[in-house]
Amino acid sequence: MIDSVIGELLNELGVADGEGFFLERGLVRFEEACEDDLQVVQVDEDGREHELVGDAAVAWREMEAAALADLGEGSGLLLVSAFRSVERQAEIVRGKFLRGISNEEIFAVSAPPGFSEHHTGRAVDISTPGYVALEEEFEESAAFAWLSENARRFGFSMTYGRENPYGFLYEPWHWCFLGG
Repeated sequence: MIDSVIGELLNELGVADGEGFFLERGLVRFEEACEDDLQVVQVDEDGREHELVGDAAVAWREMEAAALADLGEGSGLLLVSAFRSVERQAEIVRGKFLRGISNEEIFAVSAPPGFSEHHTGRAVDISTPGYVALEEEFEESAAFAWLSENARRFGFSMTYGRENPYGFLYEPWHWCFLGG
């Protein structure tokens, strides 16, 4: 299933050398988390559920509570995105392609399906009140400063720092649970 989704999308995008294009960048294939292992950690006002696997869910809740205690109500951590299926990742990439965005631009900001840490149920995209989600300006927030100083205590690490080896643009909002 995963391989057929990836193969179909790569054909649509005209990526001739398939996965080699991504493997050369040092990207790692990630398996999708098992649905039975996922826990809802947040439900947005619009009803969208954000899920993480067990240990990441526990760590997220602890980190979110600690940040709220340290930063206060108006500067806490907001969960923007968590688990994302391979199919959902393909939809995101396909949507960008259909809007006329080039593959180079798409894959500078979006992992190809099968290569996103979000598939594992261990990655989160984070924002904070007063900041546009998924924008570099997040690094100027008290929440980002707090994460930079405290996230490792909870097992989280920022994956895509400046000039990361994977060819992605800087993503100060993207953190992955690696364990404690």
